[in-house]
Amino acid sequence: MFSHRQGIFNEYRWIISRLQWLLDGVLAVLMLVLICWFYEESFRLIFQVLALVTFLLTIIVFRATQLYQPWRGANLIHLVRRVLLAWLVIVAILMLLGYASKTSMVFSRKVMFTWMVTVPVAMVILRLQVFWGLRWLRQQGRNSRTVFIAGAGDLGRRLAKNVVETPWLGMRLLGFFDDRVTGEVLLDHQSYPVLGTLDDMIGVVKKQQVDMVYLALPLRAEDRLRQVVESLQDTTASVYYVPDVFIFSLLSASLTDLRGIPLIALWETPFFGVNGWLKRAEDLVLASLILILVSPLLVLIALGVKLTSPGPIIFRQRRYGLDGSEIIVYKFRTMEVCEDGQHIAQTTKDDSRVTPFGRWLRRTSLDEVPQFFNVLMGSMSIVGPRPHAVAHNEYYRRLIPGYMLRHKVRPGLTGWAQVNGWRGETETLEKMEKRVEYDLDYLRRWSLWFDLKIIILTIVRSFKDSHAY
Repeated sequence: MFSHRQGIFNEYRWIISRLQWLLDGVLAVLMLVLICWFYEESFRLIFQVLALVTFLLTIIVFRATQLYQPWRGANLIHLVRRVLLAWLVIVAILMLLGYASKTSMVFSRKVMFTWMVTVPVAMVILRLQVFWGLRWLRQQGRNSRTVFIAGAGDLGRRLAKNVVETPWLGMRLLGFFDDRVTGEVLLDHQSYPVLGTLDDMIGVVKKQQVDMVYLALPLRAEDRLRQVVESLQDTTASVYYVPDVFIFSLLSASLTDLRGIPLIALWETPFFGVNGWLKRAEDLVLASLILILVSPLLVLIALGVKLTSPGPIIFRQRRYGLDGSEIIVYKFRTMEVCEDGQHIAQTTKDDSRVTPFGRWLRRTSLDEVPQFFNVLMGSMSIVGPRPHAVAHNEYYRRLIPGYMLRHKVRPGLTGWAQVNGWRGETETLEKMEKRVEYDLDYLRRWSLWFDLKIIILTIVRSFKDSHAY
C-alpha cells in the first residue's frame, strides 16, 4: 500500500508485522495453556481445537482492525481500545461457534472466563513493553543508517516524513539534494538542509560513506534520473528508486508483479482475500441478527405503508452495485409514486411526493430496513458508499473524476459520507463531490473497527439528521 505510513518500507514492515501477528496468536494460546495448568484442567483435545481456532482468528481479526501500525506517534489509548475491540470480536465468534457446535458447555467456565479476561490485558502489556523497548533502543542510537534524499519536491517530502515518523527503522535523514530547491525543508517543525545539487550529491556520498540514497524524482526527469543512477554506481551506498505514484489519485494501491514485471495497482478494492471474507462475514452475522430483532417492526411498518397510501409496500429501484453492475434495491415505499426511469428527481425538503407516514420513515431511516435482505443476498453491504439511482450515476460519472471508483465495493445501507452529514439532496455539484470524497476516503481507510464505528454513529445520529427527508 502506498499510504503516508507505507510505500517503500513494506519490506521491513512485512517482517515486523508478521512477528507481531505470531506473538499475538502465540500469546493467546499460551495464556490458555497456563490457565488450564493453573486450574489443574487437562489440556485435552477440545482445548487444543480452541487454541488452533483462536490462533487463526487472532491473525485474521487483529490485522483487519489495523493493530499493526508504526509505534512512533501511536496513541496508546486508541491502541488499547483496538486491542479490546478485536478481542471482543474474537470472543463473539468463538461463542457463536460454540453455540452452533453445541460444545460451549464442555469447557470449564472458570477457565474460559479467566482466559477471556486476561488475554487482552496480556496483549496490552506486551504492546507497552514493545513501545518502551523501541523508545529505549532509539535513544541508544542502535543500528542507525544515514540517508540522503535526491529530490526535495512533494514526493521527497512525503518520503522524508515517513523516515522521520518511523525511527524504529533506524534511518537518520541527513538532508536533501535538488537541482532547483535551495535552503531548508521544514517537516513537522524540524528543518532539514538542502545540501546542494544532484551533481554535488555524488561527491558527498563518496566522501561521507552514506548508507542509503533514495531517488525521489518526478517521472518527467527521466534523463536526469538516468545520469544520477549511473553516477551512484561508483559508490557503496544502497540506492532506492521511489516511483512517483502520488501524481495519481490512489485507491488502495498495492505493489505486485506479473512474472517478474513489477506492477503498481492504482485502483483496487480493499476487500480482497481475507479482508473480503471478513467483510462478508460481518454482513451476514449482523444482517441476520438485525432482521431477527426487528422482524415485528417490519410487520408494523408494512401495515403502516399499506393502510396510509395506495400502492405497493416495497419499492424496488435499479441501482449500480459492485463493479458497476445493476442491482435491485428494496425499500419501504415512502412516496405516492415509484419512479425508476431515465430522469429521476431527487427528493427535496417538503417534497409533495412523500406521504406523511413515508416522511416519518425517511426521517428515522426505517425505510431502508428491507435492504438488509439485499445484504443477505450479497448485492449490498451494511457499510459502504450509498447506491444512487442509475440515472443519477450516469449524470455524475461524467462530472466528477473518480466517481465510479466507489463501485469497487458493494454499496452500503450506511456509509462514511452519511454519518458526516453528506446525505439527502445534492442540489449542487459540490455536495455530490463531497459525498464522493468521503466514499473514497472510506475505501482507503477501511478496517473492521472503522465499519463498527460507522454503524454506531449511524444509530446515534439517525434520529436527529436534518438531511433525512
